[in-house]
Amino acid sequence: MTFDCIKRHGRTETRRLADQWEAPSPALWAQQHLGFIPDAVQTRVLNTITKRGVLNCTRQWGKSTVAAAKAVYQACSATGSLTIVVSPTARQSGEFVRKAAEFSARLGNRPRGDGDNEISLAFPNGSRIIGLPGTEATVRGFSAVSLLLVDEASRVSDELYLAVRPMLAVSNGTMWLMSTPYGKRGFFYETWEHGGAEWERVRVPAAECSRIQPAFLKGEREAMGERWFRQEYCCEFGDTEEGVFDQKTLEGAFTEDFAPLKI
Repeated sequence: MTFDCIKRHGRTETRRLADQWEAPSPALWAQQHLGFIPDAVQTRVLNTITKRGVLNCTRQWGKSTVAAAKAVYQACSATGSLTIVVSPTARQSGEFVRKAAEFSARLGNRPRGDGDNEISLAFPNGSRIIGLPGTEATVRGFSAVSLLLVDEASRVSDELYLAVRPMLAVSNGTMWLMSTPYGKRGFFYETWEHGGAEWERVRVPAAECSRIQPAFLKGEREAMGERWFRQEYCCEFGDTEEGVFDQKTLEGAFTEDFAPLKI
């Protein structure tokens, strides 16, 4: 496998780096070539070979950064591959691609778009990372996607999610949903709770992130109130405010143990 991402440095250097390419895990490669030092959970996310993953994490954990490193690794390791990132807004998708461009620049690449998509990053080996806006009507038309990343998934509409899933049909590509919870609603919550064994679930509350100080969390709990604090920092899916009854009460109101009506 060639390390096409930095061919422009010359044949000798390219061959030397290619010899090293097979050995490192994605996490070790990110550390050596991107300057990104992942923690234990970020290492798990980078190294896993699962086809379906869902990341439920605290705010400010670094999910977009680790996903950008994963996307750049995918682009460099698979010539001509296509990575798609979907976010609630074009601005958020653009921020993700910007992070990927910063990593790519550390490999010696000059950041450039693919010439067709406004939010995009092209690599010398033909691989691309494309960011899409959060509108179902504008995301169709992509196929053979190797890696599909749904960022801020709890805020992405179910319609958009259903529109992008078929992009993996031909490639049998990988998909990751990444977000902080936003109530017991939508595909992110349903996947986390009921998605089945095919999904690898990764949960990272703020108390398990060494980069977030306990004193800061104490202040946030006092300022935000318990409900919002537990959602934003404890990875908990709380009941939506507009509901009259909580989710547990509603679920307990349904049963299949009844005799059918006779008319």
